Amino acid sequence: MAVFTTGRARVMLASIGIGTLVAVSACAPSPQTSSPPSPSPSQTTASPEPYAGPIVFVGDELDAFALTPEEIVGILPEATDVGEPSPVLEQVSDGGALPADPPICDALYAEQSLGSVGARTIEWQVPTDPANGFGRMTIMQFADEAQAEGRMDQLLQAAEQCAEFAKEGAITFDAVIPEPSEDVRAFAGSLIDAGLDWRSFSTFASTGNVIVQLWQPFTGERTFDAEAAALLLQSRAAEARSGLIEELTENPPIAETDPSGDPGAVWSDWQIGVGGVGPLRLGDSVDSAIAAAGPDAQVVEPEYDGGPWTLVAPEGAGTILVHPAEAGDAVWSITVGNDRSLGESVVEGTALPARGEIQVGAPAADAMSAYPGGTVVDVVSSSDHYYAVTTRDGQVFRFQADRGALEEGSTIVGITVEDATARTPLVFG
Repeated sequence: MAVFTTGRARVMLASIGIGTLVAVSACAPSPQTSSPPSPSPSQTTASPEPYAGPIVFVGDELDAFALTPEEIVGILPEATDVGEPSPVLEQVSDGGALPADPPICDALYAEQSLGSVGARTIEWQVPTDPANGFGRMTIMQFADEAQAEGRMDQLLQAAEQCAEFAKEGAITFDAVIPEPSEDVRAFAGSLIDAGLDWRSFSTFASTGNVIVQLWQPFTGERTFDAEAAALLLQSRAAEARSGLIEELTENPPIAETDPSGDPGAVWSDWQIGVGGVGPLRLGDSVDSAIAAAGPDAQVVEPEYDGGPWTLVAPEGAGTILVHPAEAGDAVWSITVGNDRSLGESVVEGTALPARGEIQVGAPAADAMSAYPGGTVVDVVSSSDHYYAVTTRDGQVFRFQADRGALEEGSTIVGITVEDATARTPLVFG
């Protein structure tokens, strides 16, 4: 493992100039020399205070972290046919395999997008690798800074401690770790798993609520310029951070107003907002949510420990799922309709709460049009498909679809609002 400090990684925040309006006299010039008049307070334009809130990227802002095709080929010469940033994320989520020793080294094997709330991906072909044949850059959005920092802490611990470790067999990870620069952390390294005959090169960078991973498999004794790769991702992340601060300085974020819900109203009058569904509030106790659903709602207890409570509308017109936080009683997420793509039935959404004008039963394309900038997610292991949009405060809206959200005829079977800041982090060991 190599640890070093370099000035090449440092990127300074762009300075914000302060302009003043110059008063122009309408009078004819005087032959006498005199000092120009001082502008009055009303003639001075004040510059906005620099944004000092949380560094949280959402949606298309993730594109600021993307490398160009030329930059990718520069550090990975085998890469061909480099694509454009895509809002589609494929997750495998199968887990498995023997645990690593020490356990923290499993962080290097984890599917890093697990726990993320949005992503942008760039893929390219690797003709020299017959087993996989592709590489990928994944720009991952987490609910808040704390979640991204916690995951990056784990990855850096693995980079520092896992030069040699055991899993199915003997494994090495040769890491290069630059000093943090402009609140950006990064590292790069090559993993060689002799037991699985698996070799891959990875580079990570993190700032704010974002983690970027560049990954490519390789064969033989191939070596990479890990230093150059780590510094490139670190520099791009610093640029993205600076750009976001400038943007939020000029256009401060505005939180969504959460519509209130009358507990006595029919469900179709309720809205799915950042705070919950109608009078059912995220963070309240499950008992409070059940009571707010109204006396006519049928209550079905969870089928398994930690599962959701099911509220059934009168005459079976639809359901609302109330999911408690892990090991707690506070409401973590609320789903109108089904929370899985392979639900038993697709209900008509007219009797259920809606997200704006989007109801259960509407085309998935309508949600993408009404709420642009989200991520299309396909989960291989469970055959789940959804479109997710996340606020800067960490609330996730998932529009669950009955098939791939981009497929023709894809229909929304459920709409979920979740406080993603309450997600439980991955644990290694």
